[in-house]
Amino acid sequence: MSGKRMDHITWDEYFMGIAVLSSLRSKDPNTQVGACIVSPDKKIIGVGYNGFPTGCSDDELPWEREGEWINTKYPYVCHAELNAILNSPVSSLRGATLYVALFPCNECAKAIIQTGIKKVVYLSDKYESTDQTKASKMMLRAAGVELEKLETGRKEIILNLNA
Repeated sequence: MSGKRMDHITWDEYFMGIAVLSSLRSKDPNTQVGACIVSPDKKIIGVGYNGFPTGCSDDELPWEREGEWINTKYPYVCHAELNAILNSPVSSLRGATLYVALFPCNECAKAIIQTGIKKVVYLSDKYESTDQTKASKMMLRAAGVELEKLETGRKEIILNLNA
C-alpha cells in the first residue's frame, strides 16, 4: 500500500494561486493583481482582479500611467481587493482572509477593515516605501488586521489544461 502524495500545495499556496490566476484576467498593460477572499472554514467567498468597473469600456478609457490624472488609469481602475469584496456572494466577510499578490493600498485597506476581513496574506510589498502603503499598514494594524507575507519554497505552480 502506498502512502498519500506529499508534494501537494498548502492551503496558502492554493488560495494565493487562485489570486494569481485571477490576475491573468486583468487587461492592465503594466500591473496585474488578483485577490481571493477565504472564509474561516477555507471556502472561497470572493475573487477579483484590477480593471475598470462593469459597463465601462476598457477600449475607451485610458490605461496610461503618466500624464494628467484624468487621462490616466488611476481614476477609473477598481483594485483587485475591492472587486473581490464587491463580487462576494456572501453577506458578511467578517473573520475572512484576503489573499492578494500586491500589498493593498490605503483605499483598499479601508474596505478591508470595514468588511471585517481579519487577515491579509500577500506576495509582494514593492511599494512599501510609499505614503499610500505606509497609511495602509497603519490603518490595518490599528484595526487588528493580521498581515502576513507568504513565504513559500515554490517559485511556480504549473496548470496543465490538457489533463
